[in-house]
Amino acid sequence: MNQTIAKKRWFYLIPIAFITYSLAYLDRANYGFGAASGLAKDLDITAATSSLLGALFFLGYFFFQVPGAAYAEKKSAKVLIFWSLIAWGLLATATGMVTNVKLLFVIRFALGVVESAVMPSMLVLLSNWFTKKERSRANTFLILGNPATVLWMSIVSGYLVESVGWRWMFIIEGLPAVVWAFIWWKLVNDKPKDAKWLTDKEKADLELQLAKEQEGIKPVKNYAEAFKSKPVILLSIQYFLWSIGVYGFVMWLPSIIKAAPNMDIVTTGWLSSVPYILAIILMLTASYFSDKMMNRSAFVWPFLLIGAVAFYASYAIGTQHFWISFVLLVIAGGAMYAPYGPFFAIIPEILPRNVAGGAMALINSMGALGSFVGAYIVGYLNGATGGFGASYIFMAGSLFLSAILTVWAVNVAKKDSSKPAEMKMSA
Repeated sequence: MNQTIAKKRWFYLIPIAFITYSLAYLDRANYGFGAASGLAKDLDITAATSSLLGALFFLGYFFFQVPGAAYAEKKSAKVLIFWSLIAWGLLATATGMVTNVKLLFVIRFALGVVESAVMPSMLVLLSNWFTKKERSRANTFLILGNPATVLWMSIVSGYLVESVGWRWMFIIEGLPAVVWAFIWWKLVNDKPKDAKWLTDKEKADLELQLAKEQEGIKPVKNYAEAFKSKPVILLSIQYFLWSIGVYGFVMWLPSIIKAAPNMDIVTTGWLSSVPYILAIILMLTASYFSDKMMNRSAFVWPFLLIGAVAFYASYAIGTQHFWISFVLLVIAGGAMYAPYGPFFAIIPEILPRNVAGGAMALINSMGALGSFVGAYIVGYLNGATGGFGASYIFMAGSLFLSAILTVWAVNVAKKDSSKPAEMKMSA
């Protein structure tokens, strides 16, 4: 590939993608802080109900992934994300105004519905702008919005809760998405051909490169055919299991840390941010070498295995050795995040552009279902057992199985790529 094709794409589009996904992640992840700092007490919510509320977001997120991707591919990711930004900002703000748990159930589910379009739409958008050799890094800069947001959100939310309470925390953190929607509308184009900030030659060169990448991929008529692909099925199950570990961790880490002796909410916020510093470093490193070596699987399953071992070791050491256990949780958190960029670079390399977005949405929707299961069961296990050991084992087992499935899916895709006119994949 000609590496000089429109380098300005990185400086123009990536910050926009990063901020957009950051705002989405802020308004889904701050529930953990609300739950740990008075929301449950003020609304008289039991531990089991709090777990369900934390997880309900992902149920709404699960159902509307594929329709969102279909709209983004066939019509416009720009339009869909514009309206989604406004809707989720208002819903997140409304969370700070609720007075009863029934309304909170509605808001959490609706928040999942409107945010469901963000990830597949953004992946579709980036696949329209970045080539195969760039895609892992582009995806990673997008998904960095996840750990980077949790990093600063953990600190800021701790201070906001202490200063103005959990209600104002939700209100203050929900409004930026509404403002950003109009900035997004002004700056973003769905395709390079519509961008006024590219020259005609840059547009032509980029479109030619993207078109060439589609030449060796077997045509797929529709989503139904793509969803029957064995690698897609295996990767869907893999992402389901992976997400159990990730979102069990994200939703309940503040509560796990807060349970330590003499732990206040501000210190909890600072400590909760530490795993995401490691996550950012590992994500950037993994995506760089994945693109450089054009090897995806080698930068996915080893990290998941490390995460599984770290969770189990944290359980084995026990809560009586808090700081050792905490360091292991930091390692687990960083390792779980590291493979996102390489993982989401796989699908556009094995399926044609007309169905790749739908396949990524299917996989991401299974991740949402895994997130629902992880957030709910981890919370349930914590409440039922009075400790965190059982949930550590649950998350460790899920990550271990996801590592095995990654290897299996890649091997299947390799066999397919060795057949004439079949799917091709760099693994």
